[in-house]
Amino acid sequence: MPLGRLGALLLLAPTLLLMLLIFVGPIGWFLSAALGELGSLSEIWEEAVATLGSRTILAAILNTNWIAFLVTLVVLALGYPLAYALTRAKGLAFTAILVCILLPYFTSVIVRTYAWMVLLGRNGLINQALLGLGVIQQPLELMYNRTGVIIGMTYVLLPYMILTLYSAMKAVDPRLLQAAEGMGASPFEVFRKVFFPLTLHGVVAGALIVFILGVGFFITPALMGGPGDIMIAMLIEREIELTQNWPVAALMTLVLLAVTLSLYAVYHRFSAERPGLAA
Repeated sequence: MPLGRLGALLLLAPTLLLMLLIFVGPIGWFLSAALGELGSLSEIWEEAVATLGSRTILAAILNTNWIAFLVTLVVLALGYPLAYALTRAKGLAFTAILVCILLPYFTSVIVRTYAWMVLLGRNGLINQALLGLGVIQQPLELMYNRTGVIIGMTYVLLPYMILTLYSAMKAVDPRLLQAAEGMGASPFEVFRKVFFPLTLHGVVAGALIVFILGVGFFITPALMGGPGDIMIAMLIEREIELTQNWPVAALMTLVLLAVTLSLYAVYHRFSAERPGLAA
């Protein structure tokens, strides 16, 4: 083995060991212990067929993917112009935008979710402001439904999209845009035919990251969602904490893990073709 590769492995060894102890090990133990309760492979297969054939679980899987997809679209619509503004900002403006993007990560997700619950409630700041301005006659239903879930998840996941798009946009050579303008292209044509195609890989990478994180969300939909917003992570928690049906929870965990790893493999292959993006 080349010395450089050996040195890299030695540097990665503490991180790999930590991941093995706190991630791979517990998940492996949980799956083996849970599925071990069923006994033979035939019993595991029968339970898997029954679990995946359950209308409740199928609805939760579809619901999870649909909510993650909607959140990805909203995050992309908001994140693209914000990332573009970040690439054009300089000095104090750049620092202010970056601080606004990163500052929420110094606060717990639970605290941020409760903050949104205060803002979106029937007597919350948003409804009170709209009522005071005469825009609405009665409070809007912004909580305990799909709207609240999407707002809460969008707030948490938006920085991932912005930073990914920012990396892609900064890699665009400004001389290409100047050349397009010099050839008579309008600003819209420059964006549509030059800038956006050159940043499309950032759009795809950011969408994959947001979607991967979205399918595993638990806290926000559990606190801000309604009966029709059950996601797969919430079912896993219910099977472990309430019914204590570990085999079913393990099978649903495997489904969620398979979806996540498949999407991550797509992202890894995509970013490998764009080394600058992965950086």
